[in-house]
Amino acid sequence: MVSTIKRRYSLDEYRAIEEKTEGRNEYRDGEIVPMPGGTLKHSRISGNIFAFLKFLLRDTQFEPINSDLRLWIPEHRRGVYPDVMVFEGEPQLNDPRLDEVLNPILIVEVLSPSTADYDRQSKFRMYRSILSFSEYLLVEQDEPFIERYSKKDQGWLLSDFNSLEQSIFLDSVGVELPLGEIYRGVVFE
Repeated sequence: MVSTIKRRYSLDEYRAIEEKTEGRNEYRDGEIVPMPGGTLKHSRISGNIFAFLKFLLRDTQFEPINSDLRLWIPEHRRGVYPDVMVFEGEPQLNDPRLDEVLNPILIVEVLSPSTADYDRQSKFRMYRSILSFSEYLLVEQDEPFIERYSKKDQGWLLSDFNSLEQSIFLDSVGVELPLGEIYRGVVFE
């Protein structure tokens, strides 16, 4: 049996590749992992969440950012692209990088079949190493269902939502996010 050797990349090599590539790749402590393309549902849902939060949070100290900006998780040497992040005050850049941030308070991931387990488990564990991080939304795209994790003194509290008539109160930013807005324009089979 012939084994293949995976190439490991330095962080500088990864960043140089990422500056030139058209797609997005995560950095996992030496490994470059291509991110799958999204679906129409995924794009609508993440766009709806970003647009609604952008509107609700205008003229506040909170700023939502879409998936174009990389989140660097120093403790795990990971660079990832959450679907939506919200920052309180100015996002902290990973100096001297202008394309990496360190301090979201809210992260939203729209789940895909290929990434759902990773988003729920490994990625969530890594996100929890970020001191500012206090709320996490995992959004299904094939049915109205959202898991919300909120950081409490005793640990992380899970709440779930499964009706288009429900709203999610986001503790981290003090606004309500209606499921009807999240899933606006999405057709479920």
